Amino acid sequence: MRNLRPLLLASSLIGVLAPFCAQAIPVRIAIENLAPANGNFLTPFWVGFHNGGFDLYDLGSPASPGLERLAEDGNTGVLSAEFAASGAGVTDATLAGPGGAIAPGEAATMTFDLDGSLPSSRYFSYASMVIPSNDAFIANGNPLAHAIFDASGDFLGADFLVAGAAVLDAGTEVNDEIPENVAFLGQTVPNTGTTESGTVQIHPGFSPAGNILSAFPGADFTAPGYQVARISITRIPEPGVLALVGLGLVSLLMARKRR
Repeated sequence: MRNLRPLLLASSLIGVLAPFCAQAIPVRIAIENLAPANGNFLTPFWVGFHNGGFDLYDLGSPASPGLERLAEDGNTGVLSAEFAASGAGVTDATLAGPGGAIAPGEAATMTFDLDGSLPSSRYFSYASMVIPSNDAFIANGNPLAHAIFDASGDFLGADFLVAGAAVLDAGTEVNDEIPENVAFLGQTVPNTGTTESGTVQIHPGFSPAGNILSAFPGADFTAPGYQVARISITRIPEPGVLALVGLGLVSLLMARKRR
């Protein structure tokens, strides 16, 4: 009977913890700007969780109105409305840095409560304007690229880098680099610049002798090895669950000492 006590205690502990595991869990998103000094800033990130059915963009196709507003002005409002209307998910938010835009070396964080048993929590998407620029941005074009939960609802998390080679051009505004048309350089009102009516493409980079690199010499994201951002999604242990685990471990240790 003594030998069975630890097993019985372990079984009891699993039974107590099971309801907690089936509920929504706190998940932390951390986004770090990896650009060098005098490099690219990033506008507050739009992030969303969905069932895999929310496609932010397709290379070679026109940007949606929401993506256009984000890529030209850093405005996430229209994109958030498109997400809500898609029916693919219910949880989205905008993550800002300490001063709004995320400077090189800074990070933005936020915690979400997500239920992995819901299809609308399974996949993660993000988008942010790269500034200064006319309409440069980063985002995942594949809506299935970042699975946060598996098909059984178990947490997977994520930790990945966004390289400079992944910076995109929305194709909605001509890359003239005129300060009055460039967010974070000289633009004072939104939705300015020359309309391009193009399609989403990989960004060719800024003009070597242009206004952007003259003001931000570390912003050449086409440089070999250039990293724009790191995005990590981790589970935060709940205090109540930790207390139960600790109590269970103490009980197991005491039972072993009595043997």
